[in-house]
Parts: sequence; C-alpha cells; structure tokens
Amino acid sequence: MGTREEEVVEIDSLEKSLLEQNERDVQVEEEEETALYAASFQEMEQNFVKYHTMQWVLYSLLLILAWGIGLLMLLYLPIRRFILRKDILSRTLYLTPTAIVYKVTRPVPFPCFGVLKKEKHVLLHSVADVVVEQGYLQSLYGVHSLRIENVGVRRPPSDDVKILGISDPNAFRKAVMMRLSNMRNEISSRHVSTVEDVPHLMMSPSKSLRYDTTPSGELLLLQKLEEVGSSVKRIQTLFEEQQSQTTESID
Repeated sequence: MGTREEEVVEIDSLEKSLLEQNERDVQVEEEEETALYAASFQEMEQNFVKYHTMQWVLYSLLLILAWGIGLLMLLYLPIRRFILRKDILSRTLYLTPTAIVYKVTRPVPFPCFGVLKKEKHVLLHSVADVVVEQGYLQSLYGVHSLRIENVGVRRPPSDDVKILGISDPNAFRKAVMMRLSNMRNEISSRHVSTVEDVPHLMMSPSKSLRYDTTPSGELLLLQKLEEVGSSVKRIQTLFEEQQSQTTESID
C-alpha cells in the first residue's frame, strides 16, 4: 500500500511539473511575440470625451425637438462621459510581426452591470491599406480615426476595423506599411530563390541523359521521330480527303 501511495504522489508531482512547464512555455511564446509598435490613446482622452460629448448633446437637442427623448439623454450625459473615459483609457493597439492587435474594456451602458471586453486580431496578410480619416466635428477637437481595410473587393466596408482616438495615427500607419513592405520583400525573395533552384534541378537529369547517350538510344529516338512523321502525314491525308468530300458534296 505504501508503495502505491508513493507512486501516486510521484505521478501527481510529475503532472504538476509538466503543467507548470507548459504554462512557462506559453508565457515565453507570448513574450516572444513582441510588439513592433504600440499606439497611444491617453494623450487624446480630453479631446475624445469632448468630441463624443458634443455629438451626444447635438443628438439630444434634435430628439428633444422631435419626441422629447433627448431630455433623458441629457440627464444620462455624466454616466456617458464616465463610460467614455474608461473606454479610451483601457484601449491598447499594437503591431506584432504577424498581426494588428486591438483590445478594449468598455463598461456597459449601466456600469453597475459590469464591462464588455473586446479583442480583435487582424492578420497582416489580410490588410490592404490603413486609412487615416478626420471629419468636420473631429477636426474641431483634433480627433482622428484609423480604418484598417481588408483585402478583397467583395467584402463590404463594414468589415473594416475602425478605431477612434489614436494620438498619432500617421506613425502607426507608417509602421504597419513598413512591416507589410518587409513581408512582401521576404516573400518575393523566397519566390526568386525557388525559381533559381528550378533550372539547377532540371539540369541534373539533362546532364545524365547526355552522358548516357549511346548509338542504340539515338536509333530509338530516330525511330520515334519517323513514327511521329508518318502519323502526321496520315492526318494530313485524312484531312485532305475530308476537304475533297465536302467540295464534291457542295458541287
């Protein structure tokens, strides 16, 4: 009994050590996937909140004139500003060697009910372009929006990822485009290397054929050529006979 208990304890300890090792390996892999460039949102906190506040007030005034619902929206404005601050301060956007990662933790419309977490990974090989946009109201508060366009004409614009409130969107766009150009150069260099390797592979069997040529091999080639020529002559004669038959039927 004692030996069995000791064996069970040893197995448990081995399983725990293996699990710990796997967790360490996962952490190391995550650390290796380092960010090439990280965008910032904190500098645009005040402008971001002011922009959305002005937008909310305009909608509220229009709805007061229409149905009176805008009055409730104005009463909700302090909670709205609190949600906006938590939203922009929780945002993270960074570029990895293979993807663009965007994470945000946004409170629900009534913060007492918890938060909503959103994480988006956009693979770089599916990125067509990164567009920096700014509307009229955004220009008044110095806010920019970044839109990541997907590859493919058939996809609707709603599939594009749109992020608002980046402090320096042009720098992030430049980093993404540089990484895309590097990836394309790597792919083209690999393609060129494979194309250069093909003639070498083709030359090796041709050389062997040249060295293995014998009089008997040359005779076989001549016979095959004669057979091909005779078959071509037969086809020509058949074609001429068909043409003569068609002309006679027409006459």
